[in-house]
Amino acid sequence: MANKTLAFEIGTEELPAFDLHDATTKLGGLLQTALDDARISCEGVSVYTTPRRLIVVAEGLPEATQESVEQFRGPSVKIAFDADGNPTKAAIGFARGKGVDPSELERRDEGGTEYVWATKRIPAMSTVDLLPEILGNLITAISWPKTQRWGSGHEQFSRPVRWLLALLDDEVVPVEFAGLVSGRQTFGHRFLSPGPHTVGTASELVSVLRQAKVVPSEQEREASIRKQVKDIEEKTGLVAELPAKTMEEVVNLTEFPTVMVGEFDELFLAVPKEITVDAMLMHQRYFPLFNADGSLSNKFLITSNGDPAFEANIIDGNQRVVAARLYDAKFFYDEDLRRPLEDYVERLDTVVFQEQLGTVRAKTARIEKLAAHLSSEAALDAQDAADAVRAAHLCKADLVTGAVVEFTSVQGIMGSYYAEASGETPQVAQAIADHYRPRFSGDKLPETAVGKVVAMADKLDTICGLFAVNQGPTGSSDPFALRRSALGIIAILETGLPVSLLDSIECALDSFEADGLSFDRAEVRDAVRDFFVTRTRVMLRDSGCAADAIDAVLAVGVFEPAEILRRVRSLEDARKNAQDTFDDLATAYARANNLRDPEEGVDYDEGVLSEVEHALSCAVVQAETRVSVALEQGDFAEALQQLASLRKPVDLFFERVMVMDDDLAVRANRMKLLNRFVGVFQDVADFGKMAR
Repeated sequence: MANKTLAFEIGTEELPAFDLHDATTKLGGLLQTALDDARISCEGVSVYTTPRRLIVVAEGLPEATQESVEQFRGPSVKIAFDADGNPTKAAIGFARGKGVDPSELERRDEGGTEYVWATKRIPAMSTVDLLPEILGNLITAISWPKTQRWGSGHEQFSRPVRWLLALLDDEVVPVEFAGLVSGRQTFGHRFLSPGPHTVGTASELVSVLRQAKVVPSEQEREASIRKQVKDIEEKTGLVAELPAKTMEEVVNLTEFPTVMVGEFDELFLAVPKEITVDAMLMHQRYFPLFNADGSLSNKFLITSNGDPAFEANIIDGNQRVVAARLYDAKFFYDEDLRRPLEDYVERLDTVVFQEQLGTVRAKTARIEKLAAHLSSEAALDAQDAADAVRAAHLCKADLVTGAVVEFTSVQGIMGSYYAEASGETPQVAQAIADHYRPRFSGDKLPETAVGKVVAMADKLDTICGLFAVNQGPTGSSDPFALRRSALGIIAILETGLPVSLLDSIECALDSFEADGLSFDRAEVRDAVRDFFVTRTRVMLRDSGCAADAIDAVLAVGVFEPAEILRRVRSLEDARKNAQDTFDDLATAYARANNLRDPEEGVDYDEGVLSEVEHALSCAVVQAETRVSVALEQGDFAEALQQLASLRKPVDLFFERVMVMDDDLAVRANRMKLLNRFVGVFQDVADFGKMAR
């Protein structure tokens, strides 16, 4: 059969950039699944998208599908037919489901039992006859966060669909949608080569678009932008900041990207660079340029979708836009500096944090209390403790400043600048800037202990408060990003901040009770604790730790995230890099655990122990002490070593002692010794849950 090429293009008004990226990742799979369901073989599917089009190209399609025969076994004959030989409801339903008449069912004997069988013959069908329905369904199968209707029709899409092209080699595939009928015409770049352009065959579509000034794929447009940026960097000696999220958006805002250099008045360099960068990246999708020393320059990069012949006009227009935004930024910044940061704290009473949890001012007071608790537990010196409480008092004040109201992504950062200008200590200013960190996976952690304390206090207050008012995450819904906050706290604790999460939860809940909030304290405490355990489990699994090691640690009732992390990673390390140690402790535990009887207790009579039993008893007593000390010091690897050292005495015990002695008193005493032996392991991990 001949191999044919299918090209299908959905032409639209400009699609939202991030929605387009998501659709791009799914489009090929949707077509491949549809072809498979129709029994149309395909050598491969390629996807091309721009802001104005979605394209799928499938190679190696056959002229027609192959005829096939499918056979299905149904119910037994006893069930399928009544005493008179008439088909029962079971047979009729089975036949209907397989698309055959009940009279066509066959009887076949299988090991003495007869069953009915249905044989379904599927004839060969022309591929071109199947494609209109497949492609029409493909349009509606694309999922969009938001859709719209246009004209007088009822069809919906992310943006109005303006043309359809569908070709199987040189033959037009008739596809209808929203009053449109597919043809062989496409359209090029809106300004540089609008068209229409006629496409002769499916394999020519992409080359026709390239000639029409359309760069047809995300990857090509990004590569083009990065190359142009690199050329500009080499020419100017400046360095561009290209955040992945902004790049992803810019790539899907252009069909023929041209990178140009604009500049703004150096006057605006006096404004904190974070505002300027925010204005360019977040508001205008420009890339800022930095000097070699890391300072912000007064130049920026524009990614234009316009005609490069009018570069001067394009740059001038964009510079005017930037200037307007930066004048706003400078105005707000200058106005904010007219009063000290402390003055903004009282105005936080006008900002609601959460309806049942009160204002941001009330939250600030709770953060202060929790920061004081954490500072004490972490044994910060007097100055650091004072700085932590002060930073907690001021950390939300910038939320009501003009600059942050206008440029929300610089919250915390602007508070840091204003704190410094108000004469606060450098450590207070730094902690204010850092207290939102980590804001996302891979983000930097707060740099100082003071910053970690304030960041943890803020996040823990949010988590405990929302759990107290029954607003915790459910399933895939986490509108307050509590999972991210919990992971941030765990990451901070993992750096070695010497505080107890469980004690901190109690302190946070104390503040909510003091504020008059009514909730079931024990229920909320346990829910928050379990929430952190679950996030720690996820964190460990994502990092590659085995489920059995995690289960073994959690089974002994460890709830502190930092402790869970240390124990699981030490177990994993022992299993991978100290196999002998791991085998020794696992074998020692397994031999004793298989015979012990917990109901006998652990109070054995030392006076009746044999020499071998006494040796095991001494080893157990010694291990209890050493394991306990190791755990108190957080040296889990040493605890494992001490457990492994029990392998030799317990092996000798089993070699020379019959545990199940005929004398019941002797047997019970030995059981108690084994119970105490196993008890040494139980404070470390449940090794019975681990695979060797």
